[in-house]
Amino acid sequence: MVRSMTGFGRGTFSDCGKEFTVEIKSVNHRYIDFYIKLPRQIAFLEERVREIVSKSIFRGKVDIFISFEDRSEDSKSVTLDEALADAYIQAIEKLKNKYNLADDISVSLVSRLPDVLRIEKNEDDEEQLWKVLKSALETAISSLIQMREKEGNELRESLLQKADNMQDIIKNISDRSPEVVSEYKLKLENRIKDLLSQQTIDENRIAMEVAIFADRCSIDEELVRLGSHLSQLRDILSIQQQPIGRKLDFLVQEINREINTIGSKSNDIIITKNVLELKSETEKIREQIQNIE
Repeated sequence: MVRSMTGFGRGTFSDCGKEFTVEIKSVNHRYIDFYIKLPRQIAFLEERVREIVSKSIFRGKVDIFISFEDRSEDSKSVTLDEALADAYIQAIEKLKNKYNLADDISVSLVSRLPDVLRIEKNEDDEEQLWKVLKSALETAISSLIQMREKEGNELRESLLQKADNMQDIIKNISDRSPEVVSEYKLKLENRIKDLLSQQTIDENRIAMEVAIFADRCSIDEELVRLGSHLSQLRDILSIQQQPIGRKLDFLVQEINREINTIGSKSNDIIITKNVLELKSETEKIREQIQNIE
């Protein structure tokens, strides 16, 4: 299955009051580039996240956003700093005795004093947190891949259509190529007749000149290689193994090289026109494979 590098996926999972939401988006990139943003209290899980994602996504710029909510009853606790409370009460007693103040020490008063009561977050179980996060992460990855495969399939169909178009153009060039030599032979004979003002000419010399011309402008090998490259393009688009983007990128370079050679060898306006059409189709293919994983 061909995959594009563009997509978005979202996954949410909760258990025991702990909930994770994962959003993943990806765009084109020459290599693989991860950006992971997650809350500080679960930063220790970043490497696990990277490891899971890298097993499924092989190319592209991938942004991963993770949010975490803890609604569990045991997520926080209140602790009493007894030593500090004792110190506060002793200081208040001393203040009362020294200035003969009324005794109004109460639980409400002491509990409102700074740092006597502290709210503390309980330590999370790393494995429990990872179990919940992994479920949300896998859902997001699956959603992302589904979108990338859908777009990739559309790219595949478009690329195969362009390969068919190029194959038709190659056939036109192949059919036209022998006629170029025949026309050159006729033009050469006519020019020599005009120059010599005679009806008979040296056929051997004509045959030699035509042979040299035919050898110089022969594009048979290039046409065969170009057809082979298009066949490889179809084969690569049909394989299941990922990624294939770099293979296609290299193959398009080879296709373009053969087309340029054909264009440089040909001095025929019809072949030149077909070469320009091949270049146009190749450029469209090159642009599209930039988004293939």
